[in-house]
Amino acid sequence: MKKKLCMIYNIVFVFLCAQIFLFSQTAKEATPVERGSAEQEFRRGVQAWYRGAFNDAVIQFEKALSYLPSENLILDWLGKAYYRSGIEGAALQQWKLASQAGYGGLLLENKIDIVQNRRVPADTSDMSLRFTESGIFPGKTASGVHFSQPLSLLPQKDGSILLIAYGSNEILQLDVNGLIINRIRGPLSGFDRPMDILRQANGNLLVSEYAGDRICQLDPRGRFIKYFGSKGRGAGQLVGPQFLAQDASGNVYVSDYGNGRVTVFDSEGEALFFFGTFISPAGIAVADDRVYIADAGTGAVTVYDTAGNYLDTLTEHKTLRHPETLRVHGSFLMAADTNKILAIDRHSGAAYEIARTGNAPVKLTCADVDSNGNIVAADFKNNEVIVLSRMHELVGGLFVQVERVYADDFPRVSLDVRVENRSRKPIIGLKDVNFLITEEKRPAAEQKLIGGADYNDVCDISLIIDRSYDSAQYRQEIDTAVREIAAAMKGRGTLRIVSAGKVPVPEYEGNPALMEKFSSANLKAAVSPTVAVDLAVRLAANDLINAEPKRAVVYITAGGPRFQSFGKYGLTDVSSYLNNNGIAFLSLSLDRQNIAEEIEFLVKNTPGGHYYIFRTAGISSVVRDIIDIPCPVYRFSYVSSLPTNFGRAFLPVEVETYVLNRSGRDETGYFAPLE
Repeated sequence: MKKKLCMIYNIVFVFLCAQIFLFSQTAKEATPVERGSAEQEFRRGVQAWYRGAFNDAVIQFEKALSYLPSENLILDWLGKAYYRSGIEGAALQQWKLASQAGYGGLLLENKIDIVQNRRVPADTSDMSLRFTESGIFPGKTASGVHFSQPLSLLPQKDGSILLIAYGSNEILQLDVNGLIINRIRGPLSGFDRPMDILRQANGNLLVSEYAGDRICQLDPRGRFIKYFGSKGRGAGQLVGPQFLAQDASGNVYVSDYGNGRVTVFDSEGEALFFFGTFISPAGIAVADDRVYIADAGTGAVTVYDTAGNYLDTLTEHKTLRHPETLRVHGSFLMAADTNKILAIDRHSGAAYEIARTGNAPVKLTCADVDSNGNIVAADFKNNEVIVLSRMHELVGGLFVQVERVYADDFPRVSLDVRVENRSRKPIIGLKDVNFLITEEKRPAAEQKLIGGADYNDVCDISLIIDRSYDSAQYRQEIDTAVREIAAAMKGRGTLRIVSAGKVPVPEYEGNPALMEKFSSANLKAAVSPTVAVDLAVRLAANDLINAEPKRAVVYITAGGPRFQSFGKYGLTDVSSYLNNNGIAFLSLSLDRQNIAEEIEFLVKNTPGGHYYIFRTAGISSVVRDIIDIPCPVYRFSYVSSLPTNFGRAFLPVEVETYVLNRSGRDETGYFAPLE
């Protein structure tokens, strides 16, 4: 424990001392002995880096540079070690030195640009930013007709989309490349002009059938369950149902076009009530117990409560030309309107045009945000699905990182590759065809995608227990929280516990089932007036570096601002350490009134973004929420053809990722086992 903390305390000191040492070196040519020593230290540094021992790697690379101060490859790897350690300023300094010396080209320049921009927290949910076309999935190609008249779509967690094809009476599932991976044609009689689709809380699907005057319920695999609703004007009856929405209770709201109203059912299909008088009710959305309805006849969006009482007119008449779907995205409504997509502020009614498809004949009937942050839109008239991305994402491309190389079975080599956009948004759902692995610019043999970590249903968790005076009053709640989280892990993955006082102390690491009877009375760390949160988070995260790809630190606390200490590392460095190693940070507050701003910052600026209040949240949902966090790590295998020089040669490998009109690349290397 003391050794680990010592390494954490000394990393910045090592960096400063090494820089002074390097500047004192002359430009003399290295002797064979010095070069041999540098190669040995470099090898140790690379191996430490792949073990996740980034502090050790920093020291080894600094030693290598003491022998070869101008070796840019070592500078690059030193930057990588600082980056994974969360000290991005030092990483950027090393990379800039290498870049100024002509090393790395555009690839290194782009990495520097991305990391610099990421250091300024950005609101990735800002829907006032412009999107531009990045790809098209056509319904008809030279090989035939794949679907007809796409009308609505539903993004899936795995990066795919479910597409309603009105003309061909079917639902299609398209992957991130636009390839059809599934077709759903409904009951034996088929769909009768499907219009919209939503997924219920239990996973079932609802499909509105415009010509059938009914709602079709399917199970999660697309198998027919039942119909509800029938043709007519009474309660629970429909004439030309169009778009669907649901509230927090699972009640289903249908824009009943022929009756000029909204009809409401419960989650089982029992009729509840109907409300409103509209000319042409179209898109409908529910958020925060408010129902938003777009009227294609007036071009306005009106607001009702979930009981059907009128509240307000959000946008004035003729704000929209001919709106179709409405979708909720954060504090905005996304509206598909003829040839453009609008983001409407749910509070002010301000409308922003975020995308336009040009002046050619177009009929956009649906637009929504997929799991990778793109807008996907159905163009009914041109029989295609359009994918749109933010302009800066297209220009800057993807951020690709080879996180680990496994070469124990050389020449069979495995890689873990992380793919994100410039704003750290994970890119999931990629296939083997989206990647190219090369060795010295030549395609690697037998490239194979083993799997994507996003499909994993197991996670590793490090719990930090706040030992401040405030939290000490909540012993029973702490015990309950730890026990429930341990039980929810169902004996899978690894649970770690760190008690955080003035000095953090590791308390447990192992099978979570053994902590289902946890008692905080046995903690080693004493109650303290201050909690070294920065050191506790780094200690809790250290053992997660090479753990399950889905991993998280959960901070259990009742301590207010006066107890939370960030004396050694700033908030930015702590959040960078978590972000750069794919570790989510979640907080469980034992006291609703006593939440420190520093903890809120970490929750907001790291993966996960979940904040739990002990008395209002089901603690067991913490584990499910961690597993549901998108994880853009892909594992590959290939067969190397490079000579190893008995394990002494540094073997380069490059990975390039392509998704529609975007790409990204990483260049790294490794050492084969010594022979």
